[in-house]
Amino acid sequence: MPAFTFEKISPPERRGPVPPVSSKKPRGVIVQMLDRFVEARVRRGRREDKGVNARQPQPPPD
Repeated sequence: MPAFTFEKISPPERRGPVPPVSSKKPRGVIVQMLDRFVEARVRRGRREDKGVNARQPQPPPD
């Protein structure tokens, strides 16, 4: 016969609402750089939609 036994102790009950878990991690340097490239490309795309484009094709000379 064992000299001692282990009791299973249940965890304490939670009172009140559970706080929301924030799963946002700090963004890495590479991801931040990619975000900047994407933002610049989007801005460039908006300018092209307005007709301000330095790369418009030139008509062939006659």
